[in-house]
Amino acid sequence: MTVEPAFATPQGLRLLLVRLHFCGERSWEHDQEACDLMDYAMGKYGDLAHKHGLQPPDAAVAAFDVMRTRAARVAEDPWAVVTRAVQLSLIYEARAQGLLCSSDQARRESLAEFHDAERFSDRDLELADYHPALQFTDNLEEIEAPKRTDEEQPTNAYTALDTAVGLFVELGWPEHAARFALEYICARAIRSGDRVAAYESLRRDHEAKAFLELNQASWLSVLRAVLGNPGPDHKATAAGRGILLRLLIGEQVDELFADTDLADAIEGAAIQSGGGSHV
Repeated sequence: MTVEPAFATPQGLRLLLVRLHFCGERSWEHDQEACDLMDYAMGKYGDLAHKHGLQPPDAAVAAFDVMRTRAARVAEDPWAVVTRAVQLSLIYEARAQGLLCSSDQARRESLAEFHDAERFSDRDLELADYHPALQFTDNLEEIEAPKRTDEEQPTNAYTALDTAVGLFVELGWPEHAARFALEYICARAIRSGDRVAAYESLRRDHEAKAFLELNQASWLSVLRAVLGNPGPDHKATAAGRGILLRLLIGEQVDELFADTDLADAIEGAAIQSGGGSHV
């Protein structure tokens, strides 16, 4: 059975810290009990260090810094003071490594909203696809739906939406359910400013799925059909573009019907008679 050292208790730690303090700074370097204390601290806080992506010696350094303070010596429970100080030091040290700055700078409130530094290669998407500084979303309240009097006009978003609804209806969906699903997805895509981001948000959305009475597999089939498959292997394919984008770039409804995989997916997710009646 392993016997805990005397300094493992709050009272024992206090007595050791007081003795080391009055013996001078060199006592920490030459005192065997001080060396044992640092080894003990590495073991005690090793898991906490790993949790923040650091090593046990980093935790021991943080413990050493606080153990030399008066706050630790006079505390009712010195170990509680040391533990909290080590926890904070590790948090800010990990934050500093992410921000590429010193731990003192990482403690400043002005840096609280900054994210960790990232390499361009860390993301599969191009910088322009996700960085907010390179995004722009029209204010739809200031835009009036254009009048569609000329069939030869390029397909706009409103026409694409109506056409997509018609496609869903032809493939077995009730019109009210198809329009709800398409408008719900389009609204999220507008807010997200990116098809992939909208897909990731909607696939975890339980509200629309409940309204439409769809299971998860059918809901994902609808999202892939409308927004495109977000997988990197499908990026440059028709499956990766989705119905709305394909209509906007000039594809015709006949071409979409001829896409058997797309048509089967929509038809397979079609709401059965009576389904989605509360939408």
